[in-house]
Amino acid sequence: MVRNARGQVSEARSRLLETATRIFYAEGLHSVGIDRIVAEAKVTRATLYRHFPSKDELVVAYLQAVGQADRAQVGEALGSGKPVPDIVRAIAGSIAAGIQSAVFRGCAFLNAAAEYPDPEHPVHKAVLAHREWFLGTITDLFAQIGETPPELAGRHFVMLRDGAMAAGCLSDPVEVCDTFLQGVEGILEHRLGSTSRKAAAGSA
Repeated sequence: MVRNARGQVSEARSRLLETATRIFYAEGLHSVGIDRIVAEAKVTRATLYRHFPSKDELVVAYLQAVGQADRAQVGEALGSGKPVPDIVRAIAGSIAAGIQSAVFRGCAFLNAAAEYPDPEHPVHKAVLAHREWFLGTITDLFAQIGETPPELAGRHFVMLRDGAMAAGCLSDPVEVCDTFLQGVEGILEHRLGSTSRKAAAGSA
């Protein structure tokens, strides 16, 4: 990462990444060329390649920036001090809010995976790394709720999230989010019910 004399991230790099993030998310990855990004960021091609030696590296940086925003959002919920079920609800609520936003164009990571299907490609690997973090975080939360293994619940949450992200672009996002949030509530009820069932069995 290129920094200026004060050790700060270059303004040109920030402008390039902000421009790429806006256009990539709105219009797709393959359809947006370097010349378009250079023109809208008001930098030279040499400046772009000094910060991002290839378009692939710029795409990976874009996904990492989106991922950092996701991590900050989840981190806010984790640091709220709320009971774990309410943390899960808060994460689901933030996902629903994103789907209902005016600029929503689907999941940046699912969109990128569709354009870069090769599992060995750096862009695809960046997608998988983010999904691994998200699945692990959600699974760890479910491990604190209920008595049964949490892996299925974690995968269930992520699949509900993926479906909501896809359906949110195709039908009424309010209805999609209601369905998603009800599904998350069903997972929580099942997890919390497993604790009650174990307690009842123990007292029988």
